[in-house]
Amino acid sequence: TPKGTCLQAVNLAIDIGYRHIDGAFVYQNENEVGEAIRANIAEGKVKREDIYYCGKLWNTCHPPELVRPTLEKTLRTLGLDYVDLYIVELPMAFKPGDETYPRDGNGKFLYHKTDLCATWEALEECKDAGLVKSLGVSNFNRRQLELILNKPGLKHKPTTNQVECHPYFTQPKLLEFCRQHGIVIVGYSPIGTCRDASWVNVSSPPLLEDPTLNHIGNKYGKTAAQVALRFNVQRGVVVIPKSFNPERIRENFQIFDFSLTDQEMKDIEALNKNIRYVELLM
Repeated sequence: TPKGTCLQAVNLAIDIGYRHIDGAFVYQNENEVGEAIRANIAEGKVKREDIYYCGKLWNTCHPPELVRPTLEKTLRTLGLDYVDLYIVELPMAFKPGDETYPRDGNGKFLYHKTDLCATWEALEECKDAGLVKSLGVSNFNRRQLELILNKPGLKHKPTTNQVECHPYFTQPKLLEFCRQHGIVIVGYSPIGTCRDASWVNVSSPPLLEDPTLNHIGNKYGKTAAQVALRFNVQRGVVVIPKSFNPERIRENFQIFDFSLTDQEMKDIEALNKNIRYVELLM
């Protein structure tokens, strides 16, 4: 995004009432996010403990010796003493180095053998050192979660698993498994995604054009996006809709003044097509 866009969006979001800010090194905007958080604290609008910031360990930083230095670099960029949540962004690794997406001479990705349990132990040390309050994962399936949960000597279990989750991809089995183990699902792309063919499956139908979501929205004077967000919140899924549009940032927050009926929840659950927008082809 253009310089300053993220700063403005985070400032507005905090003004509206957002407190959970989902970030990552790979988004290349943590400097602006940190600037906005610090400015709002300095102005007395919020306290540090009011903000819940999530950072992510990128794929090139899985070796245990790289974990703490990577988190410390994120903290310097943010200008914060700790993050509230730090998660393993993907259960696979790229070759360590300065390239975010390392490739060989033929343009093929350069992967790296990863030991998720060793990476997790390094994260546990970061938590014990006070650099992070909670630990989590992202894009992990049940088997990968069990690797961590069943790790001998586990000190801190994952508190969250951030995955794609919306009415066309409701994740019922993973949601139930996580509930059984006290892991909160954080749903990204909760209102679908943009139609950028470089990383999105554009053959999937646009979620916000769905007739059922729009019909229910008309009943409550809400948009299809608000209905999709309310659906997940009502079933215990945390939602992190992305927007830089001031009107939509406000709109996405206005989901706490109505509730969906049991039948409407079932109708939306029935929309599940088990399709991903974000295919993560790498």
